[in-house]
Amino acid sequence: MPVFRYKAKNSSGKYVTGTIEAGSQYDVIDEISKTGMIPIEIKEEKQAVSIKMPAGMSKFFKKKVKTEQLVMFCRQMFSLSKAGVPMIRAITGLSDSMEHPALKESLVKLNKDLIGGKSLALSMSEQPEIYNSLFVAMINVGENTGKLDDVFSQLASYFELDLQTKKSITAAMRYPIMVMLFIVAAVVILNIFVIPVFTDMFSKFGVDLPITTRILIATSNIFVNYWPYMLAVVVAVPFIIKNAMKKESVKVKWDQYKLKIPVIGNILNMALLGRFCRSFSLMLQSGVPLNTALRLVADALDNKYLEKKVLNMQKQIEQGVSLSQTAVQSQMFSPLVLQMFAVGDETGRVDELLIEGADYYEREVDYGVKSLTAKIEPLLLVVVSLIVGLLALGIFSPMWDMYGAMQGKQ
Repeated sequence: MPVFRYKAKNSSGKYVTGTIEAGSQYDVIDEISKTGMIPIEIKEEKQAVSIKMPAGMSKFFKKKVKTEQLVMFCRQMFSLSKAGVPMIRAITGLSDSMEHPALKESLVKLNKDLIGGKSLALSMSEQPEIYNSLFVAMINVGENTGKLDDVFSQLASYFELDLQTKKSITAAMRYPIMVMLFIVAAVVILNIFVIPVFTDMFSKFGVDLPITTRILIATSNIFVNYWPYMLAVVVAVPFIIKNAMKKESVKVKWDQYKLKIPVIGNILNMALLGRFCRSFSLMLQSGVPLNTALRLVADALDNKYLEKKVLNMQKQIEQGVSLSQTAVQSQMFSPLVLQMFAVGDETGRVDELLIEGADYYEREVDYGVKSLTAKIEPLLLVVVSLIVGLLALGIFSPMWDMYGAMQGKQ
């Protein structure tokens, strides 16, 4: 559908410019007139020639909206809403200045839907790949209470804290991942290029090879003779995993396994529980009913295993069980946070104490991330030592035997 740039005059006599996606210029006139403005000039924007791709391929190449862009969007919407700028005008202005293509496309659609009479929450719910259910629920509350500016501010703070946690974990994982990749690359190079040279030399001298050397040679032969198949497996594995993850049971098992990975799993678990506490508190502070809040928070966790546990909490609450009891039965939370649930139930201050719980888990994540390198370095050192030791035994041991044999002949 073509995009039209328009210039119109509003009720106060000021000129307004913007863009609208519509079928024709007459549709643009209708849309502008519905807002009470008088259209002055309408021009169709020239679109770049595009090559049509299958739906799956277009999704693959389409840029995703990152959390950083959502934080910026929420901050900008908070400022504009606080200043009293009408929603349509605010969205139009942001869409005109937005550089990120996917978010710009989203804002153009939001603008069109708002002009057509849809609510902001309803329009956002039609773009779940950008605005998750928690985001939409918060916007819906803001529209119903007339406090959209506060909601955008809360969402910006929530996403900022979530982004900081993700970045700290990613930064801590970068060093061990780089070391592991270096080790894998070294093993591949040794097996394909280095060990075959020694294999030829040993065969010429007819040395009696020890078991470690025979293992190295056998492994090297596999790499040399079957590398195309090994490469095919490496390329195919991500697609196989992605296809397997479409099954609910596999996704649940994988998400459960991630939380049990030595050293890293506990940090991931703490980060997700911190997200649970903060998003749950955000929902309750905004006036979202307890059952609805749990359902929305479960979806926002991005972990099917924990999602099932939270949804089970929701079912128990619907059956009359207290929140603190369901939290105990879920076996998700630490004793300290369980006490916070209990006190919150008794005092009616669950939302406030959940923030304390979120702060506690985020401090634990920060501590875990800082000590991660110290915990992983010994494991990496053991792996490197084993590789070096195996190479020393497998390659230098026969060479010493060869040297001894040559000395004996002399």
